[in-house]
Amino acid sequence: MTVNDDAPTPTPSGLFIAFEGGDGVGKSTQVALLADQLREHGRDVIVTREPGDSRIGPQVRQMLLDGDELDARAEALLFAADRADHVVSVIGPALRRGAVVITDRYVDSSIAYQGVGRGLGTTEVAALSEFATRGLNPDLTIVLDLSAAERRRRMGNLERFDRIERAPEQMHDDVRRTFLDLAAAHPERYLVVDAARPPDVVAAEIAAAVEKVNT
Repeated sequence: MTVNDDAPTPTPSGLFIAFEGGDGVGKSTQVALLADQLREHGRDVIVTREPGDSRIGPQVRQMLLDGDELDARAEALLFAADRADHVVSVIGPALRRGAVVITDRYVDSSIAYQGVGRGLGTTEVAALSEFATRGLNPDLTIVLDLSAAERRRRMGNLERFDRIERAPEQMHDDVRRTFLDLAAAHPERYLVVDAARPPDVVAAEIAAAVEKVNT
């Protein structure tokens, strides 16, 4: 992970992994599978998510996903506030003690959903997240990718949609493209995975990539 001078300083053995991707790509499943695999090898693993697992996360999550419509800037600022507290209260302490931290969503989700999807600008939203995280970046970001048709098929099985899942299809298409663009810009710290394959096949590819980063 890379940090600036003001960021929490993790121990060399800490490992920070972020899962990114559009809604319905299977992040929760793959996060759980990776955590189980690492724990079987004796690692201390912290699984967390954004928004929701910071000290202010439950209230922020309710406003962002289950509440009424929000101004796009208010939405971006709420995500940033949750992320700032997430780094201070959850991610930073775990990394400093040498744990593996696996987060379901991080900075790239804000760049994709608010920067591009909501039209606020990638530079502006990235700068906001840089301020919130004090420059803490994952060692590896795993982007689970699905075609638009497969994403719609999976989402069609849901009985209830949150506020962001209800966004127009064009926004979800833009979000997918943004994740792929971010990964292409920094291939050394990203893994793009075809999430349409069976979960065990996807999990094996992810585990192999994590092993490389972890050695």
